[in-house]
Amino acid sequence: MANKRVFDLIERISALLRSDSRRHAMPHELQPVHLQALDYLSRANCFSDTPQAVGEYLGLTKGNMSQRMSVLEKLGLIRKESDERDARVVHLHLTAPGKRLLQLTYPPSSWRDLENRMRSKGARALEEELTELLHGLVAANDFRSFGQCKTCRFHQRKAGQAFCGLLQVELEADQTEKICREHQLATA
Repeated sequence: MANKRVFDLIERISALLRSDSRRHAMPHELQPVHLQALDYLSRANCFSDTPQAVGEYLGLTKGNMSQRMSVLEKLGLIRKESDERDARVVHLHLTAPGKRLLQLTYPPSSWRDLENRMRSKGARALEEELTELLHGLVAANDFRSFGQCKTCRFHQRKAGQAFCGLLQVELEADQTEKICREHQLATA
């Protein structure tokens, strides 16, 4: 069965990447999920850099996410900042040491080595197929897409300024390049 074979391949690749990620995280007293959280925060926009959003993205419970973020904060890899408009909301930001650690460890070195070789072997077609697979899984399970802001159906331009039609706020240019928990894929 071809579909089962694709599933098996993706599952095995995922296991190998987690194992390699674990190997890179251990010297820093971290687990792969910590590196995944740092990576997520490096790509999240200002609406998506909260503990709740990190938990949703990684599929973790609120308590589990709180424990993970505490470790990262104690190690000085992230800092918390209260929201200017709503003091109940906390934003998470990578610190300089957090950014350096992420650059050294994530994605794992085995992936970085393979990535260069894959570029010449139809990597773009593979990326498109995997993106389609991801969109299908998100839709089938009613998950949030966490897509890039500028690809969202609510992304607009008003007087030359990027604007979120859902949240009714102007956006800084760099925010449109990042992923957002409110993202909804624009239809063609």
